[in-house]
Amino acid sequence: EKKAYGGWPNCVLLGNGQVEVVVTTDVGPRIIRYGFAGGQNVLNEYPDLMGKTGGDEWRIYGGHRLWHAPEAKPRTYSPDNSPVQHEWNGTALRVKQDTEPSTGIQKQMEITLDPKSTNLTIVHRLTNRNAWEVKLAPWALTVMAKEGRAIYPQEPFRAHTDYLLPARPLTLWHYTDMQDPRWTFGTKYIQLRQDPKAKTPQKVGFRNSLGWAAYVLKGDVFVKRFYYTEGGEYVDFGCNTETFTNEDMLEIESLGPLVTLAAGGSVEHTEDWYLFKSNVGEKEPDIDAQLLPLIEKTGPGKPFHYDSVQPVGSTVR
Repeated sequence: EKKAYGGWPNCVLLGNGQVEVVVTTDVGPRIIRYGFAGGQNVLNEYPDLMGKTGGDEWRIYGGHRLWHAPEAKPRTYSPDNSPVQHEWNGTALRVKQDTEPSTGIQKQMEITLDPKSTNLTIVHRLTNRNAWEVKLAPWALTVMAKEGRAIYPQEPFRAHTDYLLPARPLTLWHYTDMQDPRWTFGTKYIQLRQDPKAKTPQKVGFRNSLGWAAYVLKGDVFVKRFYYTEGGEYVDFGCNTETFTNEDMLEIESLGPLVTLAAGGSVEHTEDWYLFKSNVGEKEPDIDAQLLPLIEKTGPGKPFHYDSVQPVGSTVR
């Protein structure tokens, strides 16, 4: 149903009695709320930006957005300050942005809420509206609310005597400080805490073949599932997962592999979201006992094979 939210009069609310999803149409495409019905929003909101529209500057707004990698200014920071087209077909909500004038790329999200669970499926679609081919990767960024903790899986342990080759890249930015107390680099997991008192940003990227990430926030557990393409070419030295935090928020980011889109071609990147109630401890045995059973409930996800990149109008799947 149509719902005013945060100062935007034309948002769309999806709900099934368990969770609520709010999608903006005055700007976007953006998902600005995901949470249990009547509960907290696990996505971050920026009070001073809520309800704003128009203008040429890029605004973070909060919530969940779609970009295309690799990151560069001004290309990546094309504003999404204008109304988007939206269509409800009885099952899915499709929100589509006008073609970005600075890039020739058009962004679209297809959002489906399962009628009986917390599962939200988001198909992110990039279409090349230029008259020439473009190389890019779909990039889905979820801005999480303050004071939570992100958890990412390490690759499964293999003994040195059993396997000699490396398992994953770990990409560091110039401002990454591995001694920052917000990080916990464990045997099985990488954890990153959001601290509103922090003075510096932090970011890392890595290969995540297990295809999940979690965020623990005041008794709610957000789980994101996505797909890793074995042998795919990924940006930032091979990352399909990246995470960033500052004093305002923490981002959980998934990326598809780089593809070369012909004129009129499209590529999709799918995420599945879930919400649970649980208090997950910070020690690795607690994560094993309290989080892994929830991850197992989400199943293997819905993999999308990126070797099927086709012109608009054909069946991308």
